[in-house]
Amino acid sequence: MLFLAAISTSIAQQKEITLEDIWGGTFRAERLDVLRSLNNGKEYSVLNYDRTAKASTIDVYDYKSGQKVRTLVNTNELPGLEYIISYEFSKDESKVLLAAQLEQIYRRSSLGTYFIYDLNKKTLTLASPNKIQEPTFSPDGSKLAYGYANNLYYKDLETGEEVQVTTDGKKNSIINGITDWVYEEEFAFVRAFDWNATGTMLAFIRFDETDVPEFSMDMYGEDLYQTQQVFKYPKAGEANAKVSLKLYDLSTKATANVDLSAYNNYYIPRLLWTQDPVVLSVQTTNRHQNELDLIFVNAKDMSAKRIYQETDAAYVDVTDNLTFLNDNSFIWTSEKNGWNHIYHYDKNGTLINQITDGTWEVTNYYGFDQNTGRVYYQSTENGSINRDVYSILRSGKNKVRLSDRTGTNSADFSADYTYYINSFSNTETPYVFTLNNAKNGKVIREIKNNSALKSVVADYKTSPKEFSTINVNGYELNMYTIKPLDFDASKEYPLFMYQYSGPGSQNVSNSWGGANDYWHQMLAQQGYIIVCVDGRGTGLKGRDFKKITQKELGKYEVEDQIAAAQKLGALPYIDANRIGIWGWSYGGFMAANCLFQAADTFSMAISVAPVSSWRFYDTIYTERYMQTPQENPTGYDENSPISHVDKLEGDFLLVHGSADDNVHVQNTMRLVEALVQADKAFDWAIYPDKNHGIYGGNTRLHLYKKMTRFIHETLGELEDESGQIKN
Repeated sequence: MLFLAAISTSIAQQKEITLEDIWGGTFRAERLDVLRSLNNGKEYSVLNYDRTAKASTIDVYDYKSGQKVRTLVNTNELPGLEYIISYEFSKDESKVLLAAQLEQIYRRSSLGTYFIYDLNKKTLTLASPNKIQEPTFSPDGSKLAYGYANNLYYKDLETGEEVQVTTDGKKNSIINGITDWVYEEEFAFVRAFDWNATGTMLAFIRFDETDVPEFSMDMYGEDLYQTQQVFKYPKAGEANAKVSLKLYDLSTKATANVDLSAYNNYYIPRLLWTQDPVVLSVQTTNRHQNELDLIFVNAKDMSAKRIYQETDAAYVDVTDNLTFLNDNSFIWTSEKNGWNHIYHYDKNGTLINQITDGTWEVTNYYGFDQNTGRVYYQSTENGSINRDVYSILRSGKNKVRLSDRTGTNSADFSADYTYYINSFSNTETPYVFTLNNAKNGKVIREIKNNSALKSVVADYKTSPKEFSTINVNGYELNMYTIKPLDFDASKEYPLFMYQYSGPGSQNVSNSWGGANDYWHQMLAQQGYIIVCVDGRGTGLKGRDFKKITQKELGKYEVEDQIAAAQKLGALPYIDANRIGIWGWSYGGFMAANCLFQAADTFSMAISVAPVSSWRFYDTIYTERYMQTPQENPTGYDENSPISHVDKLEGDFLLVHGSADDNVHVQNTMRLVEALVQADKAFDWAIYPDKNHGIYGGNTRLHLYKKMTRFIHETLGELEDESGQIKN
């Protein structure tokens, strides 16, 4: 009795998490900002900010001792430069590119004001009077290439001469060297140009967007009349930009076109010069993205030769793992044996060896040490919800597990692979950064921890995140559960489910949580059981598990969430009449489908920024999994929430940002109209001029207050003992 009383007192003394805590920065974790390993392999640099001196500094530290060795850049010593957002070294580390101002365009792209600081001459030079994109040093650091106004330029840093490589760039028509919207979003890159090893040539992709349909968004702002943002956005089944590969010779100032017509050339998702300065590697795919060609282009005669082809009945993932060794043999990752693994091919595309193998996934490829012949990678060998760091010989032998704590480990290696900085977290431990020996993983010293954050969290009421699996539809699905701290198995609790469910994604992971985790903790302490289930189609459990949803996005994933909810609802401590589900983006699409299609299971749902029909989403993502609407109309329509509005019986909250360039507000408007015509009651909110993230100022706090009230009104009790609405 005394023991129980002590626990009760301890719980009573802990604070309740509030939304103001979550969105006010109370639980913010510390990280290492803009870490770069120096060429000597013994030192690394970090971007710091001295609040007292109001100065940004780039400081160099000794790996082994952790002592600061020197300061490379201090903005207080550089008139005209007040703040540094990010930085990049030239290959020889004689110069550093400083980002001073960045203006976001889309998810990964920005326009910026950049400076070049010569570390030897101690001179600061403005890279360009214009706001430019993706500035990149040539290998010898003598030049800087960049995009501006849809054209490609480079600047000679010795003479100051600016050379315009292309002249036909035009908004919403022609783009040179910078990707269009859909490539940026779905192939995850912006810089569509690359220097060869000697800095004598530039390879770049030209995008002709002429035939791509335009999408426009009203921007309401604060003026009397709204403006419009108009950009090219290819929706599923519509025309994409026509892409072509160009090679520019700096000595002749001539541009040549590379003929790729003999190969899959609908998309060019990657280009990378090999170690040979006259050989360019290009990855191309067909529209279905189930055939990927690796092509070598000879810059001397402009000939192209397919070196390797990857095929899959569903689709082939595009990655950044391609690595060329000194002899131009290359490292490649593939799911061709059912799990993602590392392979070594010679320069002619002949397989030398499969380096890793097993019923687990390689989740990150870190690199290859030419001196020791060891490959470094991250994988799920310790369970699909965990990540560990390993090294292995190129032969596939002598594997070493370098990380030793169960949770999520990731690594940043020194240039010579002597050391690596390990980032570790799990559900109980916020990020810890340690310096480790790359040979055996032994910890040399701790660099930074978040013990202060852990102490802050300890003052609040939180419950452990319980990992388990749930067997539904013949599969063991990963699941976590958060119960109220004072959980009583003799009581009945409402169940609130969270998921994303998109192809290859993962929500159930043994890692430190973010804002949604704190919100879920807050809801748990207010009397809800929170559950997350990664159903079929999610990642890290093999190729077949991930790609089962091909041509049927929203079918098997919905079946799994419904079956899981029904199984959980049968538990004695869960009220089967009060089960809700929520999600954002793909998760919002899922939440609406679950509520509409399973009125006997779910009583409420919240959909934030959802896709309501894959017909409204972009080509590259949608067709990768669904093919085109013309080829697969039933796959698109039968799994669309719009097709199931007549079945809605529970409570539904629909939220969207009006300036969402990714999942257009059109999705919500079409769903709203369908619900209205079906005479269904629902709640909805539009956040003006907010993008897919729905943030800025007070926006996130307002959104989460709205969602919290909706949960209390529909799953919980509206009022507490004082008659006030719970928040």
